[in-house]
Amino acid sequence: MSLSTILNIANSGLQTAQTQLRVVSDNVSNVNTPGYVRKIADQVSLTTQGVGSGVEVARVRIATDRFLQAASLSAGAEASRQGVRYELYDRIQSLFGDPGGNTGFFSQIDDIFAAFAVAGEDAVSGPRRQDALFRTQAILDEAGRISGQIQAVREDADGRIQSAIEKANSLLQQIETLNVDIAKATVLNGDASGAQTQQARLVDELSSLMDVQVSQRSVGGVSIRTGAGILLAGAGAATLQYNRAGTVNAETGFNEIWVTEPGGTKRAFADGLKSGEIKGLLELRDVDAPQAAERLAELVTHVVDELNRAHNANSAVPPPTTLTGKNVGQDLTTALTGFTGGTTIAVVNPTTGAITTRVDLVFSGTGVSINGGAVTPMANFLTDVNTALGGAATASFAGGSLSIAATGSNGVAIADSTATPGAKAGRGFSHYFGMNDLISSERPTLYDLGMTATSAHGFTAGETLSFRFTGQSGARIRDIQVAIPAGGTVGDILTALNSTVTGVGRYGSFALDANGEMKFTPLGDPAPRMSVLEDTTIQIPSGVSATELFGLGGGVRASRADGFKVRTDIQQSPSKLALAQLNLAASVGTAALSSGDGRGALTLADAGQRTARFSAAGDSPGGNLSVSRYASELSGEIGGRAQAAKTRQASAQALATEADARQANYEGVNLDEELVLMTTYQQAFNASARLIQAASDMYDTLLGMI
Repeated sequence: MSLSTILNIANSGLQTAQTQLRVVSDNVSNVNTPGYVRKIADQVSLTTQGVGSGVEVARVRIATDRFLQAASLSAGAEASRQGVRYELYDRIQSLFGDPGGNTGFFSQIDDIFAAFAVAGEDAVSGPRRQDALFRTQAILDEAGRISGQIQAVREDADGRIQSAIEKANSLLQQIETLNVDIAKATVLNGDASGAQTQQARLVDELSSLMDVQVSQRSVGGVSIRTGAGILLAGAGAATLQYNRAGTVNAETGFNEIWVTEPGGTKRAFADGLKSGEIKGLLELRDVDAPQAAERLAELVTHVVDELNRAHNANSAVPPPTTLTGKNVGQDLTTALTGFTGGTTIAVVNPTTGAITTRVDLVFSGTGVSINGGAVTPMANFLTDVNTALGGAATASFAGGSLSIAATGSNGVAIADSTATPGAKAGRGFSHYFGMNDLISSERPTLYDLGMTATSAHGFTAGETLSFRFTGQSGARIRDIQVAIPAGGTVGDILTALNSTVTGVGRYGSFALDANGEMKFTPLGDPAPRMSVLEDTTIQIPSGVSATELFGLGGGVRASRADGFKVRTDIQQSPSKLALAQLNLAASVGTAALSSGDGRGALTLADAGQRTARFSAAGDSPGGNLSVSRYASELSGEIGGRAQAAKTRQASAQALATEADARQANYEGVNLDEELVLMTTYQQAFNASARLIQAASDMYDTLLGMI
């Protein structure tokens, strides 16, 4: 072996030891740098024609383990998902107040019924009436506030989705830029560890937004895909697009999140998304918050309905000169069809409380008998009733509302028969038409209308409804527009809706239940979610849309919570609160209404314990139970879901912490190990230097011999 060969070998050892010492010094200096991944210099021997010719550093790389990295990324994404869901759902839970306290939303519901019980003890007390009305309006205002704040949380989530999308785009651009730098360094056999460390930090940030799968490229750098296989980086950076909805309410339809892959393919981004902050925000915005809003609206609607049920069974003293009902969303004949039992319309002297004129109605489903006469068609109702009233009062119907006005200063009261009360869909005559409602709303709030497939719907052929179906991940499956058919019955609408060609029949079916409520049953597992994007229908004569009339979609049902208020005339004059009951057995000339009668107040006080039929709302199947029981169950569910979200967040965070710790143990800098390596490479450097010195001495000896 020549002296030059010895010098070359020694020089390679010297250079390699220097490189190793530089790597060690870099590791030691970054021991406390967050996110720093220690470097490793891969050292290999050199051979020339099978003979050893020294040593070199083949590459400087970072100490990564793809399995530990994948576990850390997955756990971090899930922790971000559960963290944001808990954060925002905890805000929703806090809106309802302490479920066990005396000032929370649910305790205030019980306070309403207690206030009416107190009012019944002294039916002529103005302050007690005022207190009951104040508490009633307060809970309605609180329900509206909570409903609005739930939508504000959804709006916040929607805004954060857009911010997360913008951040993801920035991260993908930076990752792809580093891919280029790493690839160049790899080709030139340079040190790409700094860029790789920076890229690893960026990938960690990206994984907090969405679940990602990372693979190493043969040319250097990484390829990144979502859990569903969408290419985000590696052959260029993908671009995510999202336009937020702006102001959000219960019926808002949100835009799709799109991703354009490096190759130009545009795909729905949410499809297949499994974890990450964006996934958590989508779940909160599209599932958790709407379910809470729907449950709240269903509760408040039945609190209102049961109070209205009791109030319609009562009368003020003196009775009002005019009773004007709510908009029932139907023509009068359709609304009357299906009524059975007996009802009395009475004209009452405001001074004596005696009945001056009464009209006894007995319904038979398709017709009505007045004062014991022959059964006549429902189409003749107004004419026949006005004839029977003989000018003492006048009944009219306009804009979907029934009205009865007494002549002069007399008042009007309505009471169902005690033996066979008039009823349709579980509501009495006055209650169904809302003739003496305590609480009003500008839109229909009850959807069990008692309609059948043969009922006239009143919509114009050609008007359209647009539905959107989304998958479990929130990704849009399909938008479908359905036109009102030429036929004029509810059955015709159901046939059009359920068509597998022009309707929604491929995704589910609409049907009327026994109470006339139109319900949608989805197909598949998991079942798609249905929402209404647009509704151009207008019912004649009521002016309401099909969505509002039938309660199509969770949005219109959730929006009910912020539309209730105590009737203005009763708020201004508490004496108009109906706390008395009309005595239909009173003889002519004797009082049928008494100002001291507080029996009606007791029915209002008992309204919370009366069994009502709740519709499915959110993730609740509904059923027959009292308002107080439903409120109690909702209170427990809201608290339970918040606690479950907290538990999931804590578990996911613990798993992420453990995964990060294991990754850090492998990738992080261990000072003891680095000091051992420093000593080893220092000795190797010294040995190579001594070898060079020995070769130099040999050169000197040879030169001296010449």
